[in-house]
Amino acid sequence: MDILGIDIGGSGMKGALVNIETGELITERFRIPTPASRKPKEMAKVFKDIVEHFDYKGPVGCGFPTIMNHGVCKSVGNLNKSWLNLNAQNLFSEACGLPVTIVNDADVAGYAVMNYGIGKGEQGLVLMITIGTGIGSGAFYNGVLIPNFELGQIPYKKYKKIERYAADSIRKKEKLSFKKWGARINTFLELVDLIVCPDLIILGGGVSKDFDKFEKQIKIETPVKPAILGNHAGIIGAAAAVSF
Repeated sequence: MDILGIDIGGSGMKGALVNIETGELITERFRIPTPASRKPKEMAKVFKDIVEHFDYKGPVGCGFPTIMNHGVCKSVGNLNKSWLNLNAQNLFSEACGLPVTIVNDADVAGYAVMNYGIGKGEQGLVLMITIGTGIGSGAFYNGVLIPNFELGQIPYKKYKKIERYAADSIRKKEKLSFKKWGARINTFLELVDLIVCPDLIILGGGVSKDFDKFEKQIKIETPVKPAILGNHAGIIGAAAAVSF
């Protein structure tokens, strides 16, 4: 079955048709920059544009960068504050005229990696950490999703949340070397290791392809692996979310 998956991030909104039996993209990824305002109306317009690009008429799966509860945003993450308590699922469905399923973006990326990628068959507590504009996390115990496990929201020193210290957007903003930034990622993972004590951590998002550039800075004992599905995991998992 081929489903349109749309992965929404702080810098880009991207989609592709996915075969949810194999987890393979069957079209090229199509990306539109996230509107600078990050407001609902403007982002709904982009969502509709992505659907229309594929001339698609079926159910749509979407990964969204904040805590979700039955399609309702329970925090704003790196988006505009007007998203709080808004039913994003209804908004996007009305915009494109199709049924839409929305799940937290790190959860869908983790679902993809656990079902189609390096996490397949892994038991115990596995964390999927997505690093981009912010830091998201998805947790799985013996392959079963524990939703809205948002470790990027941990306060750290002067920072309200640690993603403002260690996200990839901060690396770019502060022009940090991968060595210096990798040390920040390690600080974050040390806290995660202490609080949650996982059996495996999988790093995803756009930085997964750069893992070899900061791998030496990761010092924790828990195994840390890059998500081989890379930046496509969000799209793949979003499409699969339709059948969650």
